[in-house]
Amino acid sequence: MLTLKGLFFPVLETARLILKPLAIDDSDSLLEIFSDHEVMRYWNTAPWATIQDAIDFINGSHESMRREESLVLGVYVKSTGELAGKCMLFSYDQKSKRAEIGFGLGRSCWGQGYIHEAGEALIQYGFNSLGLRRIEAEIDPENLASAKALRKLGFSQEGLLRQRWEVNGVVSDSAMYGRLVSDLPA
Repeated sequence: MLTLKGLFFPVLETARLILKPLAIDDSDSLLEIFSDHEVMRYWNTAPWATIQDAIDFINGSHESMRREESLVLGVYVKSTGELAGKCMLFSYDQKSKRAEIGFGLGRSCWGQGYIHEAGEALIQYGFNSLGLRRIEAEIDPENLASAKALRKLGFSQEGLLRQRWEVNGVVSDSAMYGRLVSDLPA
């Protein structure tokens, strides 16, 4: 069995959550979350359709983490062990000291402050352990919940890319957000 250790395989703990690399055992829970059309409403990919989508995502995440290109962590509720979703730093550019941040939570976990809690832990890990100077986020401007979460995490909207994505025939814009290590914490 391959050991998943190192800077790109951390375990982060917050008051209510544990963030750690996803395991193949999480496939069913991941599929349940990311096959939900409401969860995937503002994503630039279609909802997942099969268990293989979840397995491929986990395997791809581990490979990307081994190559030190991204950091993909499951978000687990401490009190129950439930997989609430995932958070990630991706498009990591060591030379430019930047990465993009992304989140996805199951509907049963919406509105509980998990994005803020997990997000701040991931952001601080990016700044303090990976040496990032800048973290970016790209969202559909109609995704008001994500915009609110990003502002609460200390991100500023920096621009709008018109008609950036087309998924299943739907064209959407992208709002661009950024947070610098020098910005005041949320």
